[in-house]
Amino acid sequence: MAQNIYDRPEFFAGYSDLSRSLRGLGGAAEWPAVRALLPDLTGKRVVDLGCGFGWFSRFARSQGAASVLALDISEKMIARARADTSDAAVTYEIADLEYLELAEGAFDFAYSSLALHYIENFTGLVAMVQRALLPGSHFVFTIEHPIYIAPSRPDWTSDAEGRRIWPLDRYSVEGARTTDWLAKGVIKQHRKLGTTLNALIGAGFSIRHVEEWSPTKEELRDNPDWTTEMDRPMFLLISAQR
Repeated sequence: MAQNIYDRPEFFAGYSDLSRSLRGLGGAAEWPAVRALLPDLTGKRVVDLGCGFGWFSRFARSQGAASVLALDISEKMIARARADTSDAAVTYEIADLEYLELAEGAFDFAYSSLALHYIENFTGLVAMVQRALLPGSHFVFTIEHPIYIAPSRPDWTSDAEGRRIWPLDRYSVEGARTTDWLAKGVIKQHRKLGTTLNALIGAGFSIRHVEEWSPTKEELRDNPDWTTEMDRPMFLLISAQR
């Protein structure tokens, strides 16, 4: 079973105060880059893996999606998403993505935002998503970049000249990483970039776009505190096609 960190009171409270929780998709720094990867959603049957508060699920409907199945392991997240959604075409369900089974050919588009780096059986999940999509369908997802997850002590340090240093270690040692973020003992799964891409290829996906996200010049001008994101990638954005 995947760790359900989001239902811990201290984690849920902290997560609820994040910009992306308060402002939705517009509060997520990587959203403009993610949106550029999306296909036309008109008439699509969408599955949202790790839907959180339902921001993308509601967006998909606003873009003409026929239906959305939105899944999350967190009861608190699903309860909030249901409370914020008045649309019978969006169905919210509590589900553990580690053991998820979807009907073959049931969807035209699969999406996931910052959820799959919690999943240990990524290869099995990707294979299941491939079966659940019709031929030609897209799978767009974001995860924390492996350079961001890998360090045993993921925090900036400085060298003798005052330059920021990201302490990358154990990159080739894949597996669980335990960190303290909003709560103690948050478990993430580190996989090398090649492992992630090869899992998609092995499942029968074609890789359409890979982006190691960093802010644009315009975004840096408006958000100068994002300059640290130029020194190491925090997010990995992937578009694949069945």
